[in-house]
Amino acid sequence: MAGPAAGSARAPGGDHRHPRGHRPRSAISYRGPDAGAVSPVTGGATARPGEPAEPSPAESAWRKAASWAVGAQPPGTQPPRTPADDAAPVDDAAPVDGADDAAPVEDPDGPPPAPGRRALSVAVEWLVVLVCALGLALLLKAFLVEVFIIPSGSMEPTLMVDNRVVVYKLGYRLHDVNRGDVVVFDNPGQGPGIDDLIKRVVALEGETFEIRDGSVHIDGTRLEEPYLQAGESTLPKAPIPGCVNEAASTYCEVPEGTVIVLGDSREDSRDSRFFGPVDVDDVVGRAFMKIWPPNDIGGV
Repeated sequence: MAGPAAGSARAPGGDHRHPRGHRPRSAISYRGPDAGAVSPVTGGATARPGEPAEPSPAESAWRKAASWAVGAQPPGTQPPRTPADDAAPVDDAAPVDGADDAAPVEDPDGPPPAPGRRALSVAVEWLVVLVCALGLALLLKAFLVEVFIIPSGSMEPTLMVDNRVVVYKLGYRLHDVNRGDVVVFDNPGQGPGIDDLIKRVVALEGETFEIRDGSVHIDGTRLEEPYLQAGESTLPKAPIPGCVNEAASTYCEVPEGTVIVLGDSREDSRDSRFFGPVDVDDVVGRAFMKIWPPNDIGGV
């Protein structure tokens, strides 16, 4: 009868001894002094002296798991394909369909203009601006406002010689002339070379204007004139031409559509006492602001 197979456990109670140096390898390998810690040998190859031991299948599995944990692809695997991967490769240098027929792309700003051409362009732009500004100024002067220079002292102390005043032209096309307004009107023939005069309205159409005791009376009532210098007197210049009662020597019935105007400096003013009532249609506008000199800017 043949003996027991090599590597099998001996029968209980049997006394089977092996010669020294010929004990079979145990199927269990022990690690260190910890008698309770054992790990099965799973068939890893035994390393020869001086060569590193080949890792066991378990160790290989742990290493693979560790490499996967940091994002490495498992050996022999590929990332999932996307529709873009299946598309045909595009040559970056290849022209797009129809690009051969397209015009070359130009710089939207274009090349910088030549110095002479740029100077001409700037000159044309300034010319257009000046023409527009001149046209606007003419429109304003004709229909809205105009600046006048005071040539004499007939309106002192309200307006001094060489004062500049702004005259609003549109107002009297919207409303009537009012008493106390300082107005610019066409010269009614009082001196050559003078186109316009500036005076103050003191009497309106249909009223009775009278100079009595050095003061102006309207319909028999003395007119308060705070704009006059203290002690200023109004002297009559009878008869006043153009009145309804032109023959009267002391008063004037103001005709329809006209006003009586006087200068604030009564002793140095040539006004309605000399040339009579002024037609409202000849009134250019109302002076409402002084703009020169700078230290006297304000209303009129």
